[in-house]
Amino acid sequence: MLTNHTKKEIEKRVNQGPKKKILPSSGLTQNARKPHNSLYIKEDVKKEYIEKASTFGASPPSIFIGQRGYPQINAGPLLLPERRGRTVASYDSSTHWLEKSIQEIIEMRSSLIHSKITINAKRPMGNKLIEKTQEIALSSDPVEIEVLFEKPPTLKLQFDDILTPLGPSGKIKRLNITENPIVPRKVDAVISDTDMPATEAINELYRAKISEDHITRLLSTGLLGRRRRLVPTRWSITATDDTIARELIKEIQDYQEVTEIEVYSGELLANHFEIILLPKPYAFELVEIWISESIWNQYKKKKSEDHNIKEDSPKSEKPWIGSDREDHRNRKKYSPLGGGYYAARLPVLEHLQAKQRRATAIAIREVRPDYWAPLGVWVVREAARNALKNPPKTFETLTQALRHIHTKIITPHREWQPQLHLLKEENQRRITDYTEIGSPFIGKC
Repeated sequence: MLTNHTKKEIEKRVNQGPKKKILPSSGLTQNARKPHNSLYIKEDVKKEYIEKASTFGASPPSIFIGQRGYPQINAGPLLLPERRGRTVASYDSSTHWLEKSIQEIIEMRSSLIHSKITINAKRPMGNKLIEKTQEIALSSDPVEIEVLFEKPPTLKLQFDDILTPLGPSGKIKRLNITENPIVPRKVDAVISDTDMPATEAINELYRAKISEDHITRLLSTGLLGRRRRLVPTRWSITATDDTIARELIKEIQDYQEVTEIEVYSGELLANHFEIILLPKPYAFELVEIWISESIWNQYKKKKSEDHNIKEDSPKSEKPWIGSDREDHRNRKKYSPLGGGYYAARLPVLEHLQAKQRRATAIAIREVRPDYWAPLGVWVVREAARNALKNPPKTFETLTQALRHIHTKIITPHREWQPQLHLLKEENQRRITDYTEIGSPFIGKC
């Protein structure tokens, strides 16, 4: 959820785009006297498509399963009106957005129409519209569909910390698939095995190089596991990240530790990452810093220990800083940092698995003012991957590594460094060890 104040700020910023008009039907731009904004895009959508009783187009493929009112939820495919071909895939693929601006991503997402029905997530089987939605979810490529709405879709642009922005939505009266979905053999085999647990299915698909977006679609539409229930999209995103990560944690336990202290730096869409790898047994910690000037400052978001949002609070005068951590044992509780914790952890584990090493990893994420609208948890995942793709800096001591990071993080280190709890625990352990063996250096610590 977002505060009312933040929603107003985001809408104001969205309205301050370049003076061009986006044509969802063609993807082209043309000069326009009106300032471009998402509301204006949606007015174009309304005029060209929404007032029509029937809309033809393609799904990227993309499915959205809501969570409000669970188990009675809204579910259905997203449609790009009057478009077809492989380029439609870019409207719901994070790998296509790495070179895009926030404004451009919002423009793309606001062009998609969410066609939906209301259904009980625990008893979806037998519903013809859900079966067609599942067919779309199976496909690896865009699927041409035709949708008849009960009434014109609602013009609304929704933002969320985990989900990508959602545009107009409308109730489905009829849904037709006008071409055969392209289903990878591995996907077909896994979804056909109704005795395979969902966790095993996710990991088998991941090992077969099926994309995370595709796995999430299959999980959310009730095509994986034994119970075959619909899973809200925001839950399935985090469940996929967590399930894959747990398997990777098991794999890296047998690897040798990294041989030196490594620091990786990088960012995406004003989400800056510093990632430290220490030659120690596996552990992971994420420190999040939301700079005070950011209109989506998490300081406003924390009302109490249940992490509800503080309504209508003004901009914070200081950054919000939080952290969470784990060791090799499986987590028992959901992270207070939300889906971003799991999204940041997965790239680190993928990196360690690829180089066949284990390490204590500390990820520092600084969210800067230019990240003016939430685009979804994929930004965290891809920003961390960006950092880990860059050549690392190596250091002989942790002190040297931290001094280097001080020059990369805008927020003064005195504000965020106390949140590095894994370092505190490591220092305490060393002091205890020295005391037990009577180290001659203990008096100098």
